[in-house]
Amino acid sequence: MHVTFYTRPGCHLCEDTEAMMKLAQEDVPLTWTTVNIEEDDQAHEKYMLMIPVIEKDGEVLLYGSIGYIDILNLFEK
Repeated sequence: MHVTFYTRPGCHLCEDTEAMMKLAQEDVPLTWTTVNIEEDDQAHEKYMLMIPVIEKDGEVLLYGSIGYIDILNLFEK
């Protein structure tokens, strides 16, 4: 599964989520493209109060405080 990961510098929740995504990669086929919302006006307006955000095909799958189990559960849908 390839997702888009919306983040911004200095976001501790984002750093934690990325660490969980890397951990999940050991168990599931997960890849992502990282988008810094501070460099994308549309993404900033859309997600500034939600980050981190994991999105696939325009649909928000997870946002906010995201844990390892939350990520693994994406593969059970």
